[in-house]
Amino acid sequence: MIRSEREYEEARRRIAEDRKMVEQQRSVLVGMGLPAEDVELAMSPLLAFQEQLVADLGWYERARRRELGTLHRLTDLGRWLIALRIANGLTQRQLAGRLGVTEAQVSRDEHNEYHGIGVDRAQRILDALAETITITIGPAGGRAPAAERDLAGVGKLA
Repeated sequence: MIRSEREYEEARRRIAEDRKMVEQQRSVLVGMGLPAEDVELAMSPLLAFQEQLVADLGWYERARRRELGTLHRLTDLGRWLIALRIANGLTQRQLAGRLGVTEAQVSRDEHNEYHGIGVDRAQRILDALAETITITIGPAGGRAPAAERDLAGVGKLA
């Protein structure tokens, strides 16, 4: 996962270099007379790594534009907290200052995608980012009617 502009620029540079390397490697394998399916098989690890890097770039760019979509699982909250920091244009150092912790602590937390943090800590981070969340509860795998999803409507259910 890309968490900073420096990492973003490094990933962009790496992708450009990797694209050249992929083409060179493909040319070498084809030049060796390998069948096309063997070439693709040999190239698959490099291509998979490149695809992951491109996906990470896309995630970071969407986070910067605040295109966060919907959080469907609370276990993904850590990734959302990171995306919100990025969307707000804050560095890890700036968030650490707002939280009264070290930059190293924020870096460790983000590296672990805030795994295992409690509700109070998540709320402190949201407060530091001047953000709020709204939780809607519905059946897994489906969409409940709006009145059932909205906690304010719970008392109105028959």
